[in-house]
Amino acid sequence: MEPSAVPRQVHTFREEYRAQAIGPGYRGWAHFAFTSLVCLGGITLALGRVEGVRAWELLGVPCMVVLANGVEFLGHRGPMHHSRRGLRRLFERHTAQHHRFFTHEAMAYESSRDFKMVLFPPVLLLFFLGAIATPLAALCFLLISANAGWLFLATALGYYLAYEWVHFSTHLPRDHWSARLPFVRFLRRHHQVHHDQSRMGRHNFNITFPLGDALCGTWWREKREQRRPAG
Repeated sequence: MEPSAVPRQVHTFREEYRAQAIGPGYRGWAHFAFTSLVCLGGITLALGRVEGVRAWELLGVPCMVVLANGVEFLGHRGPMHHSRRGLRRLFERHTAQHHRFFTHEAMAYESSRDFKMVLFPPVLLLFFLGAIATPLAALCFLLISANAGWLFLATALGYYLAYEWVHFSTHLPRDHWSARLPFVRFLRRHHQVHHDQSRMGRHNFNITFPLGDALCGTWWREKREQRRPAG
């Protein structure tokens, strides 16, 4: 369970991070709104271009969701927790900063300024949209069909937004109204296990839903652990 008081070492790191990395002009809710509106706007634009969609074109949506879940799992399990050449900044932000700012004992943010340590930087969304989602959607457009391209773009942005919203919900205060929703409680517990320093490099890497964890055997569940004999 998450205690009400933030452990001293976490409090100290948070204060240092806020002083060094969060500028006075940062606005957490503006950050949240930017991510949400860019993604929702892109999804609306893409879906508005879909015409006369065929069943086989719709099959690409669940395939894309499964693919994105695998990328989420591998990216989290890999460079976000193991330093790689060219991706060290990602490792530093996630393992060295995010996992010290939020631990399994202190999962909730304290103010909207802490959103900077929960949400991806806006520049990453722009990079994802311009360098990954749009080029791949254009490839689907050219090689498969126009609808396939637009559906790919909508699904890619939808999954990015789902990741951000779900991750954000797992770091909300415990008394937030959303904590009463069963799926939020489930995903919060799943992610809270990952924030345990003794398990973060081995278990519960998925954020949106634990498909990758289930398939790769990295899903840690308390009941299973409690059945193991001591020693």
